[in-house]
Amino acid sequence: MIATMARDVALLVARICVGAVFAAHGWQKLVTNGIDGTAAFFDQAGVPLPTVSAWAAALIELVAGGALILGLAMPVAGLLLVFDMLGAYLFVHAGNGLFLDQGGAEFVMTLGAASLLLAVFGSGRFGIDHLLASRAHGRHGHHREHAMT
Repeated sequence: MIATMARDVALLVARICVGAVFAAHGWQKLVTNGIDGTAAFFDQAGVPLPTVSAWAAALIELVAGGALILGLAMPVAGLLLVFDMLGAYLFVHAGNGLFLDQGGAEFVMTLGAASLLLAVFGSGRFGIDHLLASRAHGRHGHHREHAMT
């Protein structure tokens, strides 16, 4: 019971932290820098279809980041963010080493790995996915059977 609670709390903290970072970066691409500014950077970095890619990255980071915070659609949100970070690695950070101050990949590697873990392990009990799954099981009588034992 304690190990399960610790796991669920750890997933909650990870979801909120990682999701907040992604949502902030999506907002930055969409509003602070604007799509035009983001697309100009993507064009300089050699990202294909820079305007389309800027919209995709901004919306994926904003929406999937919010989904992580809520614990909603974790496999989909997590994998979208993994592919987003793979693109960031391939087009911006590859060949620059590891360290961020040299344009390296440490940040996108960490965010990509965290997104992969969240996609695989899900929201835990403190997420919307768990709530929806619990309600679905309840409608089919699974919880009533366990409650009687």
